[in-house]
Amino acid sequence: QVQLVESGGGLVPAGGSLRLSCAASGDIFNSYVMAWFRQAPGKERAFVALISWSSGSTHYADSEKGRFTISKDNAKNTVYLQMNSLKPEDTAVYYCAARKPFSKEFDYWGQGTQVTVSS
Repeated sequence: QVQLVESGGGLVPAGGSLRLSCAASGDIFNSYVMAWFRQAPGKERAFVALISWSSGSTHYADSEKGRFTISKDNAKNTVYLQMNSLKPEDTAVYYCAARKPFSKEFDYWGQGTQVTVSS
């Protein structure tokens, strides 16, 4: 079993920055893929970025490229999402997720952290 706990959300003015953290515990393995998703009010959950625990390779949604950076600290079992140049449309609940090798879906989810960007 894997537990994911997000933190770092809050209220920030447009153009500001936030860094989200996702602390993983339990049977987390180096072969997992970690990701951030977000869900805005009235919208479906959307992919933001992912990172491989083992290789560190990353992938981003097109709308976040250049503004958001996903990173990890293996020693702390923590994944980060650095968000810069925030826009009001970035307002959402941000979720951390973990996917086991060969799994088609993300297997574990955190409880989410609210990010609100004021205009």
